[in-house]
Formats: sequence, C-alpha cells, structure tokens
Amino acid sequence: AGFKKTMAFQPRVIKQNRGSSGEGIWIIKLKSGNYCKNYGDRSCTDDEVLELMEACDNHAETHTVGEFLEFCVNGRNAKSGKWDTIGTGKYLEGGKEAGGQLVDQRFCPRIVEGELRMNMIGDTCTGIIHKKPKAGGISAVGGTGSIYTFYAPDAPEFKQLTTTFLGQDIPSLMSNLELEGEPLPLWWTADFIN
Repeated sequence: AGFKKTMAFQPRVIKQNRGSSGEGIWIIKLKSGNYCKNYGDRSCTDDEVLELMEACDNHAETHTVGEFLEFCVNGRNAKSGKWDTIGTGKYLEGGKEAGGQLVDQRFCPRIVEGELRMNMIGDTCTGIIHKKPKAGGISAVGGTGSIYTFYAPDAPEFKQLTTTFLGQDIPSLMSNLELEGEPLPLWWTADFIN
C-alpha cells in the first residue's frame, strides 16, 4: 500500500538502490492528474495509468500501476507489459543485503533549475557541481545533455550552504540516523534541490 498511497497523493521519484547512471530512477506522474488533497485520502488502483520518465536518458514510458510494481519486483514478463528501458527491473532482487531496495520520494519540480552536488571525502567538501538538465529534460545524469558547472569547495556563492551543511546538517543527520560516533563514508555526495 506504500507506493499506491504516495502515488495517489503527488508525483514521485522511485529510485533503485544500485548504480549512479540513472537507470532504474523513475520520475512518475498520474496520467489523470487525479491526486488526492491529503496524504492517505486514497490509494491508486492497479489499473491507473502512470507517465514515467527514466533518469538515465529521459525517455518516457506509459504503464499501469500494476505493471510498474510487477516490473520493480519481478522484471520483464507478461504481467509487467512491454518496456523500452535498457534496465531489467527486479529492483528488490537479493534483498536488503544485496542492495535490493527502492527509495520513494516526492518529486521536486524545481529540479529543472538543476541540483547542486557537494563531492565529499569524509567530512571535507572537495568540490561543488551545479548539474542542470538539458532543456525539456528532468534528469541531470551525465550523458543526457545536461550542463555541469564546477566550483571550488570554498566558492563564495555557496559559503552559507557549505558552512551550514558541514557544521550543522551532517551532525544532525548522523544523530537522526542513530549513527553518532560512526565514520562518514570515505567518498560520498550530497545533493541539494530548491
């Protein structure tokens, strides 16, 4: 009921927990636009039609809720319908231990303005990239025609954001995730969208 409930409320981004090329990252909207006013007022039915765009190449597909869920769990088969993606689905394969997870998040429409990525080594920002999708696209994944602008880690235009993120937000995130005292990943990124 999780995805069906969130999808009935507002456009979504569903991301598989593997890779960084945009394959298996879907921007999803209800074709009917029939979103409920309050979260939980309704859930989608299996036959409701979705408009999907995959981040790896900004291609569009149309499928029912049932077909999308079947593709996510079991991949290509008669029940999931015909897919144009290069991916095979089966995003939950292998379970959590093998990285078989999906993230369901709210779609941020201002992504068309781009996202800011901080490249991190431990708790040190090593560079900042502004990634802007090509005109008409939503994804800023490399190879999709997006425009990348590179900045030094101490770029003055991002000083307040960098200072707050490093000094306040990271400790707060670690605490909220009950990871206080644990090391940060050696190499990781933090993305910011207005």
